[in-house]
Amino acid sequence: MEIMDKVLIGTYTMGASKGIYELDFDDENGYISNVRNIAQLGSPTYLAVSAADKLYTVDRDGDHGGLAVYDFSKDGETEFIASYMEGGSSPAYVAVDEQRQLVYTANYHKGTVKVFAIHDDGTLTLTDSFKSSGQGPRPEQDKSHIHFANLTPDNRLVAVDLGTDKVFTFDVSAEGKLTQVAEYNAESGFGPRHIRFSKDGQYAYLLGELSSKLAVLKYNQHDGTFKLLQEISTIPTDWHKHNGAAAIYVSDDGHFIYTSNRGHNSIAVFEIKDGGAKVERIQLISSEGDFPRDFALSPSNRYLIVANQNTDNLSVYERSSKTGKLTLIQKNFVVPEGVRVVFK
Repeated sequence: MEIMDKVLIGTYTMGASKGIYELDFDDENGYISNVRNIAQLGSPTYLAVSAADKLYTVDRDGDHGGLAVYDFSKDGETEFIASYMEGGSSPAYVAVDEQRQLVYTANYHKGTVKVFAIHDDGTLTLTDSFKSSGQGPRPEQDKSHIHFANLTPDNRLVAVDLGTDKVFTFDVSAEGKLTQVAEYNAESGFGPRHIRFSKDGQYAYLLGELSSKLAVLKYNQHDGTFKLLQEISTIPTDWHKHNGAAAIYVSDDGHFIYTSNRGHNSIAVFEIKDGGAKVERIQLISSEGDFPRDFALSPSNRYLIVANQNTDNLSVYERSSKTGKLTLIQKNFVVPEGVRVVFK
């Protein structure tokens, strides 16, 4: 019997989308099929699944935003557990800390990071929060816009603030309390959005949404600080229209980085060199749609799936483990308003 991987797609719900979708993925040939809606809620643009098969997702209901929790232990089925809503905008990022059994959210519009403790039944209790302040030189940097909050390789929390060009590093207690230990200042107007780390944890790769640049940073595990080593563009030098860099992931072998460009509508591929201290852009390939916000590498890393939000389609690429480069194998698979791509 053929075994399919399951892929979850988080979406906006401003048009045809009804919430979270699940589809089948065949890792033998890289083809996706059988899309179905598994949870109806408002604009679940980012989500994460815990090892206990609890689904933690962004939710929006009118002028309230927050998190919703679902039981996802039964294959292809979700059961609503609880929601945690408050006035204002929804978070932009959700992450699960398995070791400490915590959930982190980053709220772009409020400039906040929140920490929740996970109970045995999957429900949450708020344990701490952090609020940034300030602004940057670009119109999009009118105030703090924290876009990302997730773990470093040495189990600290790192939060990325697009609005102030800052990256914050925190120690996290077993009880979910934050203690800030470092602050990195990117170049003015860089607009940092997401960050990922090298396989050995010695280097970090910071993606600038507003600058369309990838920065290579040296990460000091002793004190949580970062030092700039290199910056490189995610788009061609002759591209002068609007672009916003979005998602970034590192291949499991630690040799390649992938980023998405919204505007240029492409996936940029970078080769990691000098043990992680330098990168070289080796490919730009069309996303075969408009506004590729997020994507994901398959568990085998043989394939990459990208969601094009504005054209309601997914594209699939085969990945060369030797060169890191991508080859298109499927496009125009319809999922409305796709944003987040997660292999379950």
